[in-house]
Amino acid sequence: MRITGGTLKGRITETPNGKMAIRPAMDKMRESVFNIIGSKLEGKSFLDLFSGSGTIALEAVSHGATQVSLCEMDRSKAKIVFKNVAMSEEVGVRIECHFMAVELYLKRCKTQFDYVFLDPPFPYKYRKDLLQTISERKLINENGNVIIHYPKEDPLPDSIGDLERIDHRIYGRSLVDFYTFKNLTNN
Repeated sequence: MRITGGTLKGRITETPNGKMAIRPAMDKMRESVFNIIGSKLEGKSFLDLFSGSGTIALEAVSHGATQVSLCEMDRSKAKIVFKNVAMSEEVGVRIECHFMAVELYLKRCKTQFDYVFLDPPFPYKYRKDLLQTISERKLINENGNVIIHYPKEDPLPDSIGDLERIDHRIYGRSLVDFYTFKNLTNN
C-alpha cells in the first residue's frame, strides 16, 4: 500500500500476514477521507482503530497530525506495524502502538482525540457498540470527529449516543460516515 498524500506521499507500507486477514482501506477512499479532513488535521490528535498495517495512522501523520495512536488486535502483525510506523519518526512524530482488542482498548483509554478512525473487518457486527462506547467515554474532543468505514449492507443510524452523523460518503460497496457530538451540529 502507499501513502496517498502529505509529507510522506508515495511511500510504500508493507501489509502483514497474520491470523486475521488484512483488508486494506482502498487508496481512493483513504485519499478522499484525508482530503475531506484537509488542513484541519494539522497539529491534531488521531486514533486509528483496527489498524492492520498502520497505514491510516501514517496517513494522519503525513497530513499533519502530531499525536497519533493505533490499536490492532493481532499481535502477529506487530513486527510489520512497527517497521511501517517507524517512517513517521522522519517527520518528528512517534506513533503509539497498542496490540489488544479494540473493545478493551476503548474501555481503558483515558485520552481524548480530535479524530478517531475505525475500519473494522466487514463481518464485524459491533460497530454501533463501538460508537456508543466512544460517545459514552467522550473519547473525542468537543470538536472531534469519529470516522467509520463499513459495508453498505450493514447501515448505521444517523445518531448513536451523543454522536450525530454529519457526513456520509459512498465508495462502491464501502461507506464512510463522519460523526461528531450532537450539540455542536445544533449551534
